[in-house]
Formats: sequence, C-alpha cells, structure tokens
Amino acid sequence: MTDPVSLATDPLFGLPLADLWFGLLFCIFATFLFLDGFDFGVGALFVTREDADEREQLLSAIGPFWDGNEVWLVVFGGAMFAAFPAVYANLFSRHYLLLFAILGALILRGLAPEMYEQRHDEAWQRWWGRAFVIGSLTAPFFLGMFTANWLLGATTIVTLPGVVVGSAVVALTVVDGVAFLRLKTRGDLRESLQTDGYRALVAYLVLVVVTLGYVYGAVPAMRSALFSAPVAALVLATLVLAGVYAAATQADRYYVAFGATAGLVFALVGIVAGLMYPVIDRAGGLTVETAIVSTLPLNLMSIGAAILLPLIFVYFVVLYSAFSGPVRAGESY
Repeated sequence: MTDPVSLATDPLFGLPLADLWFGLLFCIFATFLFLDGFDFGVGALFVTREDADEREQLLSAIGPFWDGNEVWLVVFGGAMFAAFPAVYANLFSRHYLLLFAILGALILRGLAPEMYEQRHDEAWQRWWGRAFVIGSLTAPFFLGMFTANWLLGATTIVTLPGVVVGSAVVALTVVDGVAFLRLKTRGDLRESLQTDGYRALVAYLVLVVVTLGYVYGAVPAMRSALFSAPVAALVLATLVLAGVYAAATQADRYYVAFGATAGLVFALVGIVAGLMYPVIDRAGGLTVETAIVSTLPLNLMSIGAAILLPLIFVYFVVLYSAFSGPVRAGESY
C-alpha cells in the first residue's frame, strides 16, 4: 500500500506517471479519432448517396453513437489540462482560431442531421445534407491540421504538413466509416461501399508516406525518432493492417476489417506520439518531464483516472451492445 503522506512526494507505487499520462493522453485521442472517425466517415459518404432510403440508413447507423463518441474529445482536453496545463495553454493560445474551427465543424456536423429530419421537402434536406457533409469533412481535416502543427511545433495555422495530415485523417475516417457501415447495413448499400473504402485506403497510405517523407527531409531533429524501433514497427503495422483490411473486406469479414481500421487509427496516433516523445510541446520547448504537474495532483489524478476510465468503458460497452446489429431499410434517424 502507498503511504498517504508520500502522495505529495513520491509517484504512486513508484510508477513513471509522467510517461504513463503521455501515453494515456494519446490513447484517449486515438479512441476519439476511431469512434468519432466512423461518424465523420459516414458523413463524408453521405454525399455519394442519392437515394433517400440509403441516406436514412446512413443517418440511422450513427444516430445512437455520435454524441457519445465525442465524450472522448472532452476527456482528451480534460486530461491535457489536468496533466499538462502548460501544454494546454500554449496549444490553445497558438491555435485558438483552428480550435474554434474544429468546434464549429463539430457543431455543424451534429446539428445538420437533426435539422435534416425536421422537414421533408427537397430544398431543406438538400441544404442540411450538404451541411452534414461539410461538417463531417472539415472536422477531421482541422483535427489533422492541429495534430501536425502540434507535432512540428508550428506557430501558424495553415502549413503544408498540416494540409497533408488533415487530408490523411479525412481519408482514414472514410475507411473507418466504410468499415462501420459494412457492419451496420445490408444489401446493395453495403456492397456499393467497398470501392469507396479501397480508394480512401490508398489515399491514406500515400498521404502517410508523403508526411513521413516530409519529416525525414524537413525536420532533421526527428530523423532518429523516425527510424526508432517503436515508430518503425508502427509504420510496418500500418502496411500490414492495410493489407488485412483489404483482404477482410474482399472476404466479407466485416468485424476483421473494422478491427483493422481501429489498428490503423491507433498506429497513426502512435506514430505521432513516437515522433514527438520525449518532447510534448516543441514550440514551447517543453518535455514530458518538465510539463507534467507536481507529484500530489498527479497522484490524485491517477487514482481518479483508474476509477473513472473503466466506468466510461462500461458505458460504451452498454451503449454499443444496446444498439448492436444492422439498421433496417426504412428505419429513421
């Protein structure tokens, strides 16, 4: 047992809590990107559907989940604020316009389906359908821009790597959305999505290669990290998982394809974390050890996280179990 008095002076159970919170922060971000990623992907695919019944199936597929999935973004922001407050302050002050753009895109993405269902005249639904697509495309794009700027320590909003990574995240969310919809739909709609998934996967892989090439050529400080064992393993895992996704999709192994998509998302976030570590704010010159809060609040937060995070996982298990199975033709949002 840990002496209560030592909570103010010693890490809990002697654990490397700063490193653990760094890993937890990116794990939470990856969870958000995977879960809300398929919502974004469904929104992006909405533009490819002309049939009203198919559009209703797409909306019905994500209807029970999208607002719950965004909980992980809130958890991510809260974890960063609690564990690395200086990083939180620096990132939000440097990129507040970009973060407001992310928030605006998320609001539009969430509002559009609700408004879409309020009236059933053609002009109204066409306008809000477009709004749904725009919000679903811009939210992951801006998130990718933010991630690239954070990784590279950029102090401007629009950068070339930010645009490339933003586009890569959009492509990955489309892969995620296709994998999810092939679980949740049946018939012609499910079969017609297969090509969209392949195209998005190829685009994602090309953009990842371009990004890594940029890091190698333009950021010499990260070259050693780029060839480190963890990052190299994650890059190799990305290629393997892409192959698994393609093979599973071809063989109609829908759960395998969805699992491979999860692996792709976590591998991408892991590559970012591996390239960044031990720095956590390049522009601010902060490392994980210098940016972490003092011992007492860190220990208390760790205890709280050990209690609360399992409860959040239980909530999501219940949510996804309650709404498991395919959506039916004619089912509304």
